[in-house]
Amino acid sequence: MSTPQEQMIATYREEATELLSELETSLLELEENPQDNDLINRVFRAMHTIKGSGAMFGFDDIAHFTHEVETVFDQVRNGKMQVTRCLLDLTLQARDQITSMLEASAGGPPADEANGQRIISGLQELQPQVAPIKTIPTEISTADKRNEVDKRSYRIRFKPIPEIMMGGTNPVSLLNELRELGSCEVVAHLDAVPALELLVPEHCFFYWDIVLSTTRGIEAIKDVFIFVEDDCELNISLIDDGSAPDDNLDYKKLGDILVERGDLSPVEMHKIVSMQKRFGEILVEQGIVPASKVQSALAEQQQIRQIRQERTTTPAAEAALSIRVPAERLDHLVNLVGELVTVQAHLTQIAGNRNDNEIIAVAEEVERLISELRDTTLNMRMLPIGSTFSKFKRLVRDLSAELGKEIDLETSGAETELDKTVIEKLNDPLVHLIRNSIDHGIEMPDIRKAAGKPSKGIVHLGAEHSGDSVLVTIRDDGAGLDKERIRAKAIERGLITNNTELGDKETFNLIFSPGFSTAQKVTSVSGRGVGMDVVKKAIEALRGTIDISSEQGTGSVITLKIPLTLAIIETLLVRIDHNFFVLPLSMVEECIELTRADIQAAHGRHLAHVRGELTPYINLRDEFEITANQPDIEQVVILAVGGKRIGFVVDDVVGEHQTVIKTLGRLYRDVRGISGATILGDGTVALILDPGLLVQSVALTEQEQFG
Repeated sequence: MSTPQEQMIATYREEATELLSELETSLLELEENPQDNDLINRVFRAMHTIKGSGAMFGFDDIAHFTHEVETVFDQVRNGKMQVTRCLLDLTLQARDQITSMLEASAGGPPADEANGQRIISGLQELQPQVAPIKTIPTEISTADKRNEVDKRSYRIRFKPIPEIMMGGTNPVSLLNELRELGSCEVVAHLDAVPALELLVPEHCFFYWDIVLSTTRGIEAIKDVFIFVEDDCELNISLIDDGSAPDDNLDYKKLGDILVERGDLSPVEMHKIVSMQKRFGEILVEQGIVPASKVQSALAEQQQIRQIRQERTTTPAAEAALSIRVPAERLDHLVNLVGELVTVQAHLTQIAGNRNDNEIIAVAEEVERLISELRDTTLNMRMLPIGSTFSKFKRLVRDLSAELGKEIDLETSGAETELDKTVIEKLNDPLVHLIRNSIDHGIEMPDIRKAAGKPSKGIVHLGAEHSGDSVLVTIRDDGAGLDKERIRAKAIERGLITNNTELGDKETFNLIFSPGFSTAQKVTSVSGRGVGMDVVKKAIEALRGTIDISSEQGTGSVITLKIPLTLAIIETLLVRIDHNFFVLPLSMVEECIELTRADIQAAHGRHLAHVRGELTPYINLRDEFEITANQPDIEQVVILAVGGKRIGFVVDDVVGEHQTVIKTLGRLYRDVRGISGATILGDGTVALILDPGLLVQSVALTEQEQFG
């Protein structure tokens, strides 16, 4: 079991990784809008949080390195430096360096210190080049006045648990961070310090009242306490938003402040007000309120009056209404819900067999509740796909610069949600596809101009919901696919013959063959024939499909159809003899009957007449070598597989089924056409079929029927 210190360090690594991802996104957006102060502040805030928290948890190397980058952006924030391409390049490299340092701290390869020093030197060289020579101002500048006007004041009570220092946190460091945010008054309270014989040296018995006037807003204050929010009582209140008139310099009375803080009751306040002595003196003399709390209230009163005199305000912010839950807990919850779905199916089966209306009613209610629980649980694991999209902006930026091309990445549908497991497994295929669009698709600027196109190419990455799936499209306005060149390469590699007739889709699909590449030379990006076959396998492993359309000279569109989740899916349950199988319901189009007369009329070919068209089918009885007697009338389930209609012959269609996916053991993992298994209500195991792989395996021996 990990110690509190180890848990805190793990939390820092997790938080820092998220901040680095946000930092990269902000830097790429800043490149497009270099004057956007909000983006500049986001970059500075991310750096500041990584630095401060790193120092707190012993990551001194990260804190020192990040401080150098933060210093530069502090000058940018104050208008002393401009955002340039060179600055952004170095900052992105610094972001990668911090990532390497984090990975090294977790047992990964050591970070390149020489590279880190080179980045710091580059940043330091930039500063004198762009920082203007300034004389000492005789009056407050316009920018300084604007910053003053943006201030607001907050009352903070920070009361850590006694054991906080045993987890590696020094409360003084947190107070020092607050002081960096603006004008800060700190008063320590000692009334919780125990008698000497009860004192534990490792414990913290102090707590603090802070009045902070800052331009940074409440979120910056929360960032200071981000790693200790569960180890303290923390109250942050906005006490002055600058809305008071210019001539109103007054503030709340001392008693009102103490009542608001909960240090004094209204009854006690009214009693003391009736006396002749000064309010604070009476409180201390009679022991009603400790002197430190009176001092703290007076400090607040004095600071707000001063701030109002200077006419300063800060933006209000809402409290965060979310909690952080480890991914492992969500995965465990999904597994438990999956087990509940199986038990519910068993209960429904028992209720139906007994024909007891009372039990049937209970089973239906349980089914409704578990259905809601399933949907809620799966939604908890849903993440916007934009979290993946944002990573590719850096890829396009760096790769286009490396290849000497001008390319912009456009995105749409970033709010589209997918299961986190699907998103994680979708990352690598998308990297391959975008790299191919940049390298093979988008032409060089001079070639584009000669063709009457803008010199800057566009790669568009989009996502949208489609039933129980998500469509992810990668579109470029490049040269498009050359069908004749693809065909010639396929003939050269022996994939097809000179006489093979292929449509556009079949021709385009050849690029997914292992080792296939039309590149005339090998580059650092592509040309070795590795990538597109890996993409197809990865998408099929997600039970998804991939489709290509292209027009030469105009561009290409690659469409991925991915299921929303990999945990629980809607399927069609079918039976062959005493064996049960399930097919993805999203692929099912219709079911028809197949009689012995239909089989004889086909003269041995696996073809069925469906609405006036010949549709090829696969007899699953033959594929799985089931030798039991064949019924006189079989069922053909028609599925859409790879843009074609393919039938799967079974004995009987049982009906729709909620399938909880179980992985197969090692012995069965390489069986083609089977992607997993599920447990039915009566405990029977049903195999989950992969229609795409089944078609491929059959096509190897019966290509003439599926060509």
